[in-house]
Amino acid sequence: MPTQIPQSLFEWMNEIVCAYKDAAEAIPFGFSVNAELTKHELFHFAPLVCLKFRGIKRTQKSQKLVTEAALSSYVANEQVHGNSLTHSIMAFSLCYIVSHYALDLINETESRNILDFILRHLDEIEKRIES
Repeated sequence: MPTQIPQSLFEWMNEIVCAYKDAAEAIPFGFSVNAELTKHELFHFAPLVCLKFRGIKRTQKSQKLVTEAALSSYVANEQVHGNSLTHSIMAFSLCYIVSHYALDLINETESRNILDFILRHLDEIEKRIES
């Protein structure tokens, strides 16, 4: 798994593809917890995938930090930018990037630039995920 922070927007895009695919591997196992998981629920996994990809130990503290940051940002952005968050990849990307921000691995400007780039390249990312 990657541990080094991507250095370009294209590297972030590549990582989002890998991270999304990693999270999607949980979908078939939803039945084991009596839940029907779909791609629309994958944003919930983004904070934990962030910890995994950065090689950060999943302690109660680290999980709480990234999960609270990601989900509160999701709720706040859903009210303002609801349309883009109906796209499962964009919702996942938001939570994944915000998790990095919460860990002080990237700053606010970097977060915004990455998310803008992801939004502009959603079609390409979706094709890469589906292939």
